Amino acid sequence: MPISYDSLVAGRLNLPVRSVTQTLQLLADGATVPFIARYRKEATGGFDEVQIAAVRDQAQALLALDKRRDAILSSITEQGKLTADLRQKLEGATTLTQLEDLYLPFKQKRKTRAMMAIERGLEPLADRIFSLRDPNPEQTARRYISDNPAKAGQAPLTVADALQGARDIIAERISDDADARQRIRLLFEREAIIRSTVKKGKETDGQKYKDYFDFAEPLRRVPSHRLLALRRGEAEGILNVSIAPDEEAALDRLDRQFLGQHYAGAETADRNKASQDQVALAIRDSYKRLLRPALETEFDNRSKDKADEEAIRIFAANLRQLLLSAPLGQKRVMAIDPGYRTGCKTVCLDAQGNLLTETVLNLFASEAEKQRAAQTVQTLVQTHQIDAIAIGNGTAGRETEAFVQRLNLGKPVVMVSEQGASIYSASEVARQEFPDKDVTVRGAVSIGRRLMDPLAELVKIDPKSIGVGQYQHDVDQNALKKGLDDVVESCVNSVGVSLNTASAYLLQYVSGLGPQLAQNIVTYRAQNGAFHSREQLKKVPRLGPKAYEQAAGFLRIANAKNPLDNSAVHPERYELVGRMAADLGCSVADLVQKADLRKQIKPDRYVSATVGLPTLTDILAELDKPGRDPREALTVFAYDERVKTIADLHEGMVLPGVVTNITAFGAFVDIGVKQDGLVHVSQLADRYVSDPNQVVRVHQTVRVKVLEVDTNRKRIALSMKI
Repeated sequence: MPISYDSLVAGRLNLPVRSVTQTLQLLADGATVPFIARYRKEATGGFDEVQIAAVRDQAQALLALDKRRDAILSSITEQGKLTADLRQKLEGATTLTQLEDLYLPFKQKRKTRAMMAIERGLEPLADRIFSLRDPNPEQTARRYISDNPAKAGQAPLTVADALQGARDIIAERISDDADARQRIRLLFEREAIIRSTVKKGKETDGQKYKDYFDFAEPLRRVPSHRLLALRRGEAEGILNVSIAPDEEAALDRLDRQFLGQHYAGAETADRNKASQDQVALAIRDSYKRLLRPALETEFDNRSKDKADEEAIRIFAANLRQLLLSAPLGQKRVMAIDPGYRTGCKTVCLDAQGNLLTETVLNLFASEAEKQRAAQTVQTLVQTHQIDAIAIGNGTAGRETEAFVQRLNLGKPVVMVSEQGASIYSASEVARQEFPDKDVTVRGAVSIGRRLMDPLAELVKIDPKSIGVGQYQHDVDQNALKKGLDDVVESCVNSVGVSLNTASAYLLQYVSGLGPQLAQNIVTYRAQNGAFHSREQLKKVPRLGPKAYEQAAGFLRIANAKNPLDNSAVHPERYELVGRMAADLGCSVADLVQKADLRKQIKPDRYVSATVGLPTLTDILAELDKPGRDPREALTVFAYDERVKTIADLHEGMVLPGVVTNITAFGAFVDIGVKQDGLVHVSQLADRYVSDPNQVVRVHQTVRVKVLEVDTNRKRIALSMKI
């Protein structure tokens, strides 16, 4: 990570230069975002993960800009066309758009109309006309025709052909002019309208896009979800979509630039009016044929990038909330994956999530089968000392929940989202975990483990399959993966990972590890038994000093000899905590166990050149609650027993629900009828809401009122204004 970008990055992000310099240095030295945010607060001035990631991304963008600048300079130099003035402009460009505008006249193009006209010797004619000083372009054109006779295989030029060729050359020059592009670009930014119409004959097939059959809105105001919907409709062949400002306004700007004092109606007596008319025609051709299509593509891409960025931001926020959902913890769980036809696949898991037994319950067969299923459930609960029951919320979920509740087992019954469970059950990860089990067993196990620890289980599934995104399959997939990987890494490290129980798939997200070192840890654990101290990590093959530094503080060892090994205190600060204990005449274990001893610690005494009050504050917080889980405690939710299908709903009903997804236009809520209802952003609160995440979060329990039910379209409108 280039440190030389520190001033530019600091300026763009409005951050202190010194803090940005230190952050870039740490990143260049191989530190991860979670490590820097947690253990290098003094160096960065307390940057959080969002700020550190922004510094990283800005520096990477500047590096990409410089690489492109170097490539352009090299290309123009090879053409022998690099002037001192052009070099200065290229070196002063601060965006890729500016660079590409300057490079456009020198970029290798496919053969254009202007190139063909130049080959016919018409460039001098174009120069003369473009100078606006030729009183008779037609007469001049005749001279060029006689001076440039047709070559073998070429049709003879007419006066009209020559003038057209000259206008083609002028049109391309106008299009390639950096100032002209910028003028029209600014017009697009301020006044472009995005329009859509339905394609002929697609009215029936495209009913879900009905709102966009005749649609227009200023591009700068269109929200991300609407733009992505328009683009999806276009991609599916339903809609025609265009982006452009008022054409007369665009031509007006070009006329002012290229006709100058002759703009807007010179006197007809002007002796050069004929050449002015030719340039005016070239301006209109340049805009319609070259400039407008190019800038429409640019703004199509630019608006798509902006919409992608917003959609990814929403997806990332939802994913964070989902991954940090309240865990049941290490409890013994029965998990049921409901099904009508094939029965309900049922598994029992121990407190570590290991599979104990499996069976199938036939709840939707004969009365005798139901009785056998009831007896089976009761026996399994007693035999395996089950603490809680997880039921998938898909097909037959509500009926299965009701069946289990009627057994009065005295155990919490929790509905668990099945989103992505089928993806996991057919994945390579699942095959490695359960090579001799079929997909139904793996799916049931996943449901149970999600209840125990949503984070540990959901990291095994592609986030796009978890069901908390907005048009996630339409956005830039590389940007989406990068954004979501950052979220997963952040969540895993903020919670911490049990070194002796975590899977390789979870360990790979720990700061400084990755897939190979994660697998090496699991292999070492299998061969040598449980880790007794963090120090043992140094014996894992290929886990060197840097990886140890980055990872150790995020790995926990329950019941370790050194209690700090089960905390977020980094091993590099063990000696410091030891001094604190020695100064109080006690052991580190006493310091962890006795609050009265911790209260006697005076942090100021331990400030040094490398350890400041931010780190000391974190250490003292960890000593108060070593190994604490930052996630909330699990609360059991119950649907309203009156509703099980959409047919049971009527306007005005007030029901409990669970937020399942948040988008820019509102929140989707599961009220137990297999079809989530939408609380539009305008119905989230009795005040203006710009961002639904300010009001609700994924997995939050809410009370909603039914506003409207559209059974045919399976749409439910809800409100939280009760």
